[in-house]
Amino acid sequence: MSREIHTQVAPEIAHNDSLLREYVAKLFHVNTSEILKVVVQKRSIDARQKSVKFNIKGLVYFENEIYEDAITTLPDYKNVTNAQKVIVVGAGPAGLFAALKLIELGLKPIVIERGKDVRGRRRDLKAINVDHIVNEDSNYCFGEGGAGTYSDGKLYTRSKKRGDVERILKLLVAFGATPDILIEAHPHIGTNKLPQIIQDIRDKIIEYGGTVLFETRVVDFIFQNNEIQGVVTQNGDKITANKLILATGHSARDIFELLHKKQIFIEAKPFALGVRAEHSQELIDKIQYSCDYRGEFLPPSPYSIVKQVHGRGMYSFCMCPGGVIAPCATSPDEVVTNGWSPSKRDQKTANSGIVVELKLEDFKPYEKFGALAGLEFQKSIEKKSWNLAGKSQKVPAQRLVDFTQNKLSDKIPKTSYVPGTTSVEMGQVFPAFLTQILREGFKEFDKSMKGYLTNDAILHAPESRTSSPVRIPRDNDTLEHVQIKGLYPCGEGAGYAGGIISAAIDGEKCALKIAESLKHNINFI
Repeated sequence: MSREIHTQVAPEIAHNDSLLREYVAKLFHVNTSEILKVVVQKRSIDARQKSVKFNIKGLVYFENEIYEDAITTLPDYKNVTNAQKVIVVGAGPAGLFAALKLIELGLKPIVIERGKDVRGRRRDLKAINVDHIVNEDSNYCFGEGGAGTYSDGKLYTRSKKRGDVERILKLLVAFGATPDILIEAHPHIGTNKLPQIIQDIRDKIIEYGGTVLFETRVVDFIFQNNEIQGVVTQNGDKITANKLILATGHSARDIFELLHKKQIFIEAKPFALGVRAEHSQELIDKIQYSCDYRGEFLPPSPYSIVKQVHGRGMYSFCMCPGGVIAPCATSPDEVVTNGWSPSKRDQKTANSGIVVELKLEDFKPYEKFGALAGLEFQKSIEKKSWNLAGKSQKVPAQRLVDFTQNKLSDKIPKTSYVPGTTSVEMGQVFPAFLTQILREGFKEFDKSMKGYLTNDAILHAPESRTSSPVRIPRDNDTLEHVQIKGLYPCGEGAGYAGGIISAAIDGEKCALKIAESLKHNINFI
């Protein structure tokens, strides 16, 4: 019978099966030959002491015990070519996992994506980086795979109560992700590897009878007696079904505006806004690991920090060790930043969104826009940044210490942000209350991470797409919109998720509720 272990080991032991077996043998006072297998279930870093350790949770199998390698397989998908149709608007994680679950339940998904397929998006990403040209339908936010595909593929979520995180991770492994994502405390696929996984998911949807439409933008909804009947695309085509999962992501402003125009109930939602700070990865490693040299067995260090400043949370968001900053505008007249890392996280810089929580009262100057007040506030910051940066995809930038001292930086060094930077005093970008919180907050950050406050760190503005500025209310039990029957608001864009994993979980939940409402394959549920 296997024995469970919870222990701490040196980094070189944590990443070497032979050394780990020797270590475990000593724990149990047996010969190494008596240890059949050590199965690591969870692995995390403990850097609180000067000597960095790995926390290991696992199972130990001894000789003469039976152990079989776990095989991660896909569910028993059905051919749904002639099954009842469900429209899924958006091919991000919420939409794709909703489509997979619909097929598993015997329903036919019609996935409608405004952007290009995952490979086709690359040309548009190059255009925004090199030529400052923004394709409003194909960019870092829109296109197959959604915003996470080319901005990192982080899989960590605190939303354990929202659903089965392990199930989503196992599905990703079955589609080609490394099994390490089942073990690491902060799993991550990487922008260079995620596109193939996304493509394989799409191929599976099509293989079993689903439909995936690219470069197809929804411009209107068809309603009858407060029930969904279908959608109209930009070409005037009508796609009909009486069940629709709306999973368009947090940047689909035209969808929010369309719902508002049609008097479909939506509401303003607080979000967070700030800057993206870039440090050298070497400095972050020194701070976090308390060492001069990281060594080959330690990964590039992330950081997570939260402070309360004047009654508001200021915190790191979407931290990218060994990563770069990307231009994530979805309209030609705005500047938006985000960050990503390749799978090896081997770039020389580390970046993180540093954001301040906003409140509904902050949107009061835009109250004439009703439920879109937060969206208009968000737009105003992004457009102001675009103007300050010379009406291009260059980004307003400032050295960190200079920002805290309200001093314009004489020269901004080259950063990982490819379109380039323009030296700006950040107080011109943000409202006064937000600027003050950021200035004081960075000084507080330095108390927790000594050395963080350095003029070698560069701030890029704005980090504004942390979450949706709108919530599309739904019934807690049925997950249908509170006003429109058959409409299922889903994922980040609807205000019910915050990343790849939670969005995927929400997509599955909506698919299950649709099957339940149809009494379809109810035995599975």
